[in-house]
Amino acid sequence: MPTTPNPVADRTDRSVTVLRDLLSPEALDSVEWRRWHEPGRTGTAIHALYETADDQPATAQLIRFDPGAHGDLHEHLGYELMFVLQGELLNDNGDRYGVGDLVIEEPGSVHRISTETGCTLLGIREAPVVPTN
Repeated sequence: MPTTPNPVADRTDRSVTVLRDLLSPEALDSVEWRRWHEPGRTGTAIHALYETADDQPATAQLIRFDPGAHGDLHEHLGYELMFVLQGELLNDNGDRYGVGDLVIEEPGSVHRISTETGCTLLGIREAPVVPTN
């Protein structure tokens, strides 16, 4: 007789975070935001989703930029994925990204992001970044 490798009772024994309907302003307003203070960065807040405990930790976070805000100039040690949930994101090379755009920065890339109107992103980094001058 065949056996079930994962009985139904075991399927609930896991850790999971679910944030529903992240494209709605109400859902994004309902998460807990913490101001992000860092040299070279202005007008940003984050909601941390996870951070690994590796030597070069990976992170995932929601990032909210106030109108006119910007990040610091930095170099990527690993890939970074940014998904625009609200508003418009500007890259220092002149590229503009809107709601639904997915941007992947490769290791070794150097950039600074900003916004004129404000924006909210899902940001995932597989390794830290290094501030540059």
